[in-house]
Amino acid sequence: MERVNIGDKIYDLYDEYCHGFMSRRDFLSRAGAVSVAGISGLAMAQALLPRYAEAQTISFTDDRIRANYVEYSSPGGTSGGMRGYLVRPSADGPFPSVLVIHENRGLNPYIEDVARRFAAEGFLALAPDGLFPVGGYPGNDDDGRTLQRSLDQTKLKTDMLNSARFLRAQKLSSGKLGSVGFCWGGGTTNYLAVKMGSDLSAAVPFYGASPKSEDVAKIQAPLLIQSAENDPRINAMWPDFEVALKSHHKSYGRYLYPGTRHGFHNNSTPRYNETAAKLAWERTVDFFRENLS
Repeated sequence: MERVNIGDKIYDLYDEYCHGFMSRRDFLSRAGAVSVAGISGLAMAQALLPRYAEAQTISFTDDRIRANYVEYSSPGGTSGGMRGYLVRPSADGPFPSVLVIHENRGLNPYIEDVARRFAAEGFLALAPDGLFPVGGYPGNDDDGRTLQRSLDQTKLKTDMLNSARFLRAQKLSSGKLGSVGFCWGGGTTNYLAVKMGSDLSAAVPFYGASPKSEDVAKIQAPLLIQSAENDPRINAMWPDFEVALKSHHKSYGRYLYPGTRHGFHNNSTPRYNETAAKLAWERTVDFFRENLS
């Protein structure tokens, strides 16, 4: 995918837009008032919007995998029911399992592709759609973000917790469960590490919000924390998180990827950093193989 050099100002506006602090209209309007080196800020802003078709790495028809959507119960969640994208290797199981948790906009094509990537690596993967109880991912990130923000966040996290339990109980699952999440999903992966104790065998939060310091003692899963260098909101939480991890003698590692921004793993937008994303992916797969075997 062709990349455009984007000024820091446009990136900062995009980060606010992605996290729901402004509408798409306001983002494009404010970007249009910016000019960097003679290049239109509006053109740069439009270049940042997702291009999912170009970003697909594993086709849903790939011979190495089998994919389908599944529905399951979710007591205490938004509606009592959930739907997820379940992808398995085409070989015989059982397999170590990985829950793949989306960002703050529902189960979009990027997250589905990540689930397929895990299956191609030999894992049973489930990517739940937190928006299923309100009609599912609506086909675009703007409406998805609005829908997700409107939900009761406690019930939404309960839906993710029930999804993890559903995946762990599958006949094709070895019983070893990992969780990986991005942005909102990264914070929710930390939440699952707190809530699930020994039922979660490994957790990889990508640029996710840290749990409360007083909850860190409940974590039993080893953590692999993937962080962007230029991510002030998330990185500001790290010092207290690290103090709590050390004081409770938790198993963790953290990588800070130079020159990256929040969302660097998402290859559907120019925030994608290919070198860092590939290295982070290799580390993630190796970490799950080590802890879920």
